[in-house]
Amino acid sequence: MKLRFCAQGVLALATACASVAPSPSRPSPAAAPPARDAAAADSAPSDALPRIAYPATQARPVTETKFGVSFTDDYRWLEDVKAPEAVTWGNAQNAFARARLAALPDRDAIASRLRELFYVESVSAPHKEGKRYFFMKRAAQQEKSVYYARDSKTGEARALLDPNAWSTDGSVALRAATPSHDGRWVAYLKSAHNSDEAVLHVLDAATGRDTPRDVIEGAKYAGVTWTPGGDGFYYTWIPPVDGKTVTTSERPGFAEVRFHRLGDDPRTDALVHARTGDARTFAASELSRDGHWLLYYVQHGWTSTDIFFRDARKPLTEPFKPLVTGKAFKYDVSIFRDRFYVKTDDGAPAGRVFEVDPSHPERERWRELVPERKDATLEDAAIIGGHLSLAYLKDVTSRLELRDLGGKLVREIPLPALGSASNLVGSEDDDEAYFSFTSFTYPTEIYETSVKTGLSALHYRLAAPVDPSRFTLEQRFATSKDRARVPYFLVTRAGFKADASAPTLLYAYGGFNASQKPGFTSSAYPWLERGGAYVVANLRGGGEYGEAWHQGGMRAHKQNVFDDLYAVAEALIRDRVTTADKLAVRGASNGGLLVAAAITQRPELFRVGLCGVPLVDMLRYPLYGSGKTWVEEYGSPDDEGDFRSIAAYSPYQHAVAGTRYPSLLLLSADSDDRVDPMHAWKFAALMQARSAGGPVLLRIEKNSGHGGADLVKASVEKVADELAFALDEIRTNAN
Repeated sequence: MKLRFCAQGVLALATACASVAPSPSRPSPAAAPPARDAAAADSAPSDALPRIAYPATQARPVTETKFGVSFTDDYRWLEDVKAPEAVTWGNAQNAFARARLAALPDRDAIASRLRELFYVESVSAPHKEGKRYFFMKRAAQQEKSVYYARDSKTGEARALLDPNAWSTDGSVALRAATPSHDGRWVAYLKSAHNSDEAVLHVLDAATGRDTPRDVIEGAKYAGVTWTPGGDGFYYTWIPPVDGKTVTTSERPGFAEVRFHRLGDDPRTDALVHARTGDARTFAASELSRDGHWLLYYVQHGWTSTDIFFRDARKPLTEPFKPLVTGKAFKYDVSIFRDRFYVKTDDGAPAGRVFEVDPSHPERERWRELVPERKDATLEDAAIIGGHLSLAYLKDVTSRLELRDLGGKLVREIPLPALGSASNLVGSEDDDEAYFSFTSFTYPTEIYETSVKTGLSALHYRLAAPVDPSRFTLEQRFATSKDRARVPYFLVTRAGFKADASAPTLLYAYGGFNASQKPGFTSSAYPWLERGGAYVVANLRGGGEYGEAWHQGGMRAHKQNVFDDLYAVAEALIRDRVTTADKLAVRGASNGGLLVAAAITQRPELFRVGLCGVPLVDMLRYPLYGSGKTWVEEYGSPDDEGDFRSIAAYSPYQHAVAGTRYPSLLLLSADSDDRVDPMHAWKFAALMQARSAGGPVLLRIEKNSGHGGADLVKASVEKVADELAFALDEIRTNAN
């Protein structure tokens, strides 16, 4: 079982002077947010930039006290982004932002180059089921990727699912597709407005036609797992929001596992496992390929997992047995020949693998197959071709290993260079497998390999219009406030001279155990080609160095993430890559929170903030979108200890009137049902009122979910706006 909750989590886009002023003291965890100062808002300091005539925004103060701390919210009325007055306000802000962005001097040239870079053919690794091969492909001029099938390895590719034809405006998206094991059927998720909300459908892979009765609403978290004969599947179902019993924020707690038999009315689907009742969790199921064992997972944020199992050949009344529960660790199970292969950080923050006999599942009977490595983090483990396929990260670069089922090393899988590789893609009993490889200056390649022989051959290479030899990649390390060693990647043009002159785009994320690995990033090249430097930082909160690295940047330790970012920024300045006046920080989702915190905590360290679909008001985040599922990561504002940690950094409560903040571009999505748009909207209103620095713009993407509008043309326009805005603000300051 490979749990992948990216679509439901905060994760977003897997889709930029030689000395520094002293750092202001870190806010005390017990301190109240800065008091609202209406007078200061009207009297900017003498070095403030001229005021911008933004669209009018009403301040309607609401004051509340929590755990003895009082704070005032001027823009709570913007939390209902569907209310008519909020919609009118948002439309005015979007029009204002887009007019300014469209007039930027280099924007059209950047957009033209992005079209060259983005409108290229792209292909995924094939996935074999039965005799059919399934894969995604986007032709060079298509907006969306199409789901294809080949009836044999060399057969003609047939388009099965083409979301380009589903709507005239591109607002309907393909979210996932899962073929049955015999390759006859494909269950897929269709999404309106490119949001996470989805409807499940089934098509016949031979004819490409949908089956009429197999249409299931409430499939946002579906996670389809097929029976061996392809007569049905298990899935996770959630009820629609009724505004009373089922609210948006409480909805994940209503998730339940059901079984659907093809052709049956979905309303009669059998209940397999009842709801958890806990909105902070995700529920999922996985059936072994032979149909023997059914797993039931409860994932508590990104830190721990409970797993139950039952013999799926017995009646549904047969109860689930616990495999592991109540442990503060993550577990991921692959099943092969009546054995459970468990990847876990239990007693091993960098990961290890156990073999478990389900007839004796007691923890003391687990047999360790692959011990923890001290020099690398185990990212993934899978059964491919009757072997253990293991993907490691060593200083944020990939290593692939193949071991026998006893844990003995068979071989390391050679990679073309230092970069990022996927684990093997294939079936547990098939010799044929695939893996991909990429790096910042290495366009994506896909290789076919034999598990038995180890022979590999190039299957596909991305034909990007870039000459990689013109650019160089370097990995460096910064030292954070608490002496932690923080890696980052620096990409520059060949022959780059460190003379503090390069406009620098610093990207980071720092959360949810998500590793920011080297990958070919087309959107960085217009920046690099203009003499800029592109940087990706590997902050705590990610998974680059295992669970200890993750936990070092979550809950009460969240400030470490921000301090890691500042350490990288200061290293870039100290090493004369750039200056604070030429430094733009970029992030989205949890990375948007990072950007908002960075510019409010260290405004002197950055010139520009590019803040995408962010969390910003952390004192209210669990009330909206998928917020409750992130409580394990951030903590709960309703717990006093968590509240004081969150209040110490929550960006919305730390914008001080009259401060010269960096120029800020906020990017929001009108149909984002993961991170509610209210965060970006409120922050835009607040910063427009309080910042004495550069412009604060709110750009709103229509018919767009958390991951974007799912259209190449929309990506071109968005990235062109970001890069042109950052470059113009840096150049304006330089002049």
